[in-house]
Amino acid sequence: MEVLDEMLRELSRVGRVSTRDNMVIVEVGADKLREAASLLVKHGFDHVASLTVVDLVKEGRFRIDYVAESYDNPLRIVVLRTFVPRNEPKVPSLIDIWPSVELQERENWEMFGIVFEGHPDLRHLLLPDDWPPGTYPLRKDFVVREEPIMAPPELQKRAEEVARRAGLGSEAGGQQQQAHGH
Repeated sequence: MEVLDEMLRELSRVGRVSTRDNMVIVEVGADKLREAASLLVKHGFDHVASLTVVDLVKEGRFRIDYVAESYDNPLRIVVLRTFVPRNEPKVPSLIDIWPSVELQERENWEMFGIVFEGHPDLRHLLLPDDWPPGTYPLRKDFVVREEPIMAPPELQKRAEEVARRAGLGSEAGGQQQQAHGH
């Protein structure tokens, strides 16, 4: 318990430490991210299992969570959390501290537009190379363009017939909903 107490004391010097469901959450400013990550490595949290981003549109910011794990520390999981503004989403890369974030930083750069300053290879990972710059598909304000469903005419006819027989056509569906009081 002494080791855990020491770790929590050290982390509380760089950020706000809280616990929830047997998990420690360390919330720091982006300027303290590297220092907090280094402290976690010192205490055996040698890899990041997950790097997640939450788009808090109404607050005008992103929440970035690094889920750090340890095979040796009895605590096992610590969430290192920071917030960045949506209009200038930048944090220092942690790739030199936790190499396991390499692909996760790239993914969150292309999906949310978060710049991981100092990352040696911020290029597309999942999206095509010609993806429009400044277009981030996991932001909540991203607009998905609808496309018509294309099916061979014979398959489309069969699907419409099955839907009609099942009462799923627009006219039959409306009658069915009224009959059930919906």
